Amino acid sequence: MTDIVLKDADPVLVDRIKRVADTRGWTMPRALQYLLEQGLHVYEGDGAVRFDNSEADVLQAAIAALEQVPDDPGYAAIGRVAKTDES
Repeated sequence: MTDIVLKDADPVLVDRIKRVADTRGWTMPRALQYLLEQGLHVYEGDGAVRFDNSEADVLQAAIAALEQVPDDPGYAAIGRVAKTDES
């Protein structure tokens, strides 16, 4: 595997990479590899956000739970569009 070397990198960028590595418990080389891979996926792809299966399942479960909130004049109406006679 090729070593990843950053020369003359902005100190703020280096600090951000270190924070990602520390948060995830990664070494700096692992963090750089991951960030480069993810960045390339964004630029090579169509830019659409994709969830892995577990993330998609959790999101669907959360949406389903919110859809089960009973109608009331307060909380349950948030984000809902009132039905009209035409709907």
